[in-house]
Amino acid sequence: MNSTTAARALGLGHLSHPLLGRRVIDHAHDGRIGVFRAFAPDVNAPRLGPVLRVPDTPPVAWLSPEGGGVEWTTAPDAIEALK
Repeated sequence: MNSTTAARALGLGHLSHPLLGRRVIDHAHDGRIGVFRAFAPDVNAPRLGPVLRVPDTPPVAWLSPEGGGVEWTTAPDAIEALK
């Protein structure tokens, strides 16, 4: 996201991002390709109960494989739109 684009809150700690829903390349993970699903704080451990507060951590990009599968996170500055 460039410095002129301000992220806006979408709820539950999620933020807007111009690449949401698009195919991106993740340069931090050997050029892995995925769909940018969310821009939100990372969680340290899986939680089975309700989320009572948004984690106080910087937002990360949540990506999923195009055909489905396990999501992964990466630094927002490590991704770019796939052309």
